Amino acid sequence: MAEVIDHDVIIVGSGLAGLRTAAEIMSASQGKGPTLAIVSKLALMRSHSVAAEGGTAAVLYPEEGDSLELHAWDTIKGSDFLADQDSVWNFVNLCPEEMRQLERWGMPWSRREDGRIAQRPFGGHSYDRATFAQDKVGFFEMRTLYDKMQEYSGWSRYDETFVTSIVIEDGAFRGCTAIDMKNGKFVYFRGRACVIATGGAGQLWKFTATSVSTTGDGIGLAYRAGLPVEDMEFMQFHPTGLIPTGILITEGARGEGGYLLNSKGERLM
Repeated sequence: MAEVIDHDVIIVGSGLAGLRTAAEIMSASQGKGPTLAIVSKLALMRSHSVAAEGGTAAVLYPEEGDSLELHAWDTIKGSDFLADQDSVWNFVNLCPEEMRQLERWGMPWSRREDGRIAQRPFGGHSYDRATFAQDKVGFFEMRTLYDKMQEYSGWSRYDETFVTSIVIEDGAFRGCTAIDMKNGKFVYFRGRACVIATGGAGQLWKFTATSVSTTGDGIGLAYRAGLPVEDMEFMQFHPTGLIPTGILITEGARGEGGYLLNSKGERLM
């Protein structure tokens, strides 16, 4: 018999997307609303989000020349005009408040000399709008969100628990099946809603900067459950990875003006 665990909301994945979703649910209800499960095949602070280095883009200083319109344009242009433009506009409007929200929750952003949040240039952006925390922005964002979650008691974490399927009956979500990898037991998470936040699928490639855990599990879960998956051809590729380790040279190196040369000293990008 499978162990049955009941929660209102089940979040599959414990990276930045999963923790930010959990923090939003908990803060909106002050921990007195729906019960929440964070289910991850990893220990909570081991998600690949901790590896993000470069920065998070947001228009913080429009009085200095940046604008939401310019951020939206850079994003749409960078997508080769394939991005959903309504989503982009919503995204760039939300970004500044997200950066300030993280600061209020304790995020140690790097600072300018005047004490305000620092920003730096980044690939694809026509203005210095990458908000960063040294070269460990992902780690610090994860730690900030995890620390925020400690304020609330209405949630539970299930580390090293591998979700194997999404259960849908009569067109509605009912729960998730999973294997507790610590003891091999079968678990059924019964819930009213599910958020898939399992990250990317970089391990499809032999050479990748992503951790060995980025195997596209959530994409497979959604596909097998009959849920729509969109724009699966969109994968992020960095042109600066160290061979053979796969270690990434941060995108900030190019944002600061670095460029690539071939063996003849010619620029190749």
